[in-house]
Amino acid sequence: MGFGFTLFILFIFFLFSAIRVLKEYERGVIFRLGRVIGAKGPGLIIVIPVIDKMVKVSLRTVVMDIPPQDVITRDNVSVQLNAVLYFRVIDPTKAVVDVENYLFATSQLAQTTLRSIAGQVELDDLLMDRERINQELQQIIDQHSDPWGIKVTLVEIKHIDLPEEMKRAMAKQAEAERERRAKIIAADGEFKASDKLTQAAHKLDESPSALQLRFLQTLVEVAAEKNSTTIFPVPIDLFAPFIEKVHKEIEQGKKE
Repeated sequence: MGFGFTLFILFIFFLFSAIRVLKEYERGVIFRLGRVIGAKGPGLIIVIPVIDKMVKVSLRTVVMDIPPQDVITRDNVSVQLNAVLYFRVIDPTKAVVDVENYLFATSQLAQTTLRSIAGQVELDDLLMDRERINQELQQIIDQHSDPWGIKVTLVEIKHIDLPEEMKRAMAKQAEAERERRAKIIAADGEFKASDKLTQAAHKLDESPSALQLRFLQTLVEVAAEKNSTTIFPVPIDLFAPFIEKVHKEIEQGKKE
């Protein structure tokens, strides 16, 4: 009975040692006597104690922060930039067998690629054409990490830190650009206003009475300001109709 009880205890111990439960996003790469027999999971799997060894690998997307990198762009501007990398394991066996530490290897590959690509472009392209650079980074990193069973889904440059003197120079450039646009808009407004004034002058020239009415309207607007004294010249043409009428009445009286 004692021997049977011992066998039962050994069987229970063996059973608990052999049973493994893997989550839906996990896979277990099994080594049997040092040789890979494949990846198992998810769910309940059996691992033979002593003979088998399991390496657990997660298939979830890994979000990795690429540390800030000092880069000199093609136009010799020193900048510091960092990025974020999204990738996941698609082949657990390759991720375990073909590379010692796929997380560290992918991180180092992303850092060197970021420095290399950023050093091949000018600062203006790095600031304005970031989407194209992100796609190029993603393609290169994915191509080199594919033999490790890694799929890179996205690379995004998060921040570009410029030197203070470069920030001041860019601020001056932006201010000069805004002033240039403001002057162009003002000149365009003056041109359109002069065109409208020319059309108005032609209209007023066709009707002298309209010019007189406009003059009187301007006087009314000026007179609305009661806190100032306004001296204005009165053109003789304004009284021409009245003078002409008086002359006609005088001539008519002489004839009578």
